[in-house]
Amino acid sequence: MDLPSLARDAAIVVAAYLIGGIPWGVVIVRLAGGPDPRSLGSGRTGGANVLRAVGPRLALTAGLLDMLKGVAVVLLARLLGAGPWTVVAAATAAIIGHTFSPYLRFKGGRGVSVGWGALLVIAPGIALAIVPIFLVIVLVTGYSSLASLVGSLVAGILLAAMTIASGGSPAYIAYAVVGTSLIWLFHLDNIRRLLDGTERKIDLRRRASPPAR
Repeated sequence: MDLPSLARDAAIVVAAYLIGGIPWGVVIVRLAGGPDPRSLGSGRTGGANVLRAVGPRLALTAGLLDMLKGVAVVLLARLLGAGPWTVVAAATAAIIGHTFSPYLRFKGGRGVSVGWGALLVIAPGIALAIVPIFLVIVLVTGYSSLASLVGSLVAGILLAAMTIASGGSPAYIAYAVVGTSLIWLFHLDNIRRLLDGTERKIDLRRRASPPAR
């Protein structure tokens, strides 16, 4: 790989991190005049806390904007002629940026919406297939964290299997492993609470809930 290509790929990954770090949950809640989502629930900036702060409509808006970050970085990499390894590096950087946002002193969400957005471009069929899995788990259990964990695991397995079956780039197998692992790593506190029976549930009917004690 020549120097211009290396510079391009490095710039794409850095841009992906900065794009991924845009804290749409905080922006939406502030514009709506709600409580900082970092003061609620898990203290994160993702959809569950936005839901607690300002309700389902604006939580959906924030989730869609976070999802578009994943879409944007993958499309950017491809439009600039980057190969699969740079594409998945950009998607991974966006997930990390969302979780360790440079605009929030390296705090943020858990990267689920961003990862799903990237997957929507990389493997749209798989991305759409896990939506009903996520929704059913949330509706039945009330645990968005459990839905995210199961959905990311299923997506990773399907992406790896599809890539192997089709003879696709091993970069996508790497993304299936690394992306899923990051989502689970960023949910370690949720996993502990799920095992202890103390995990917070979300209520789609309520506008907000008080901070966890």
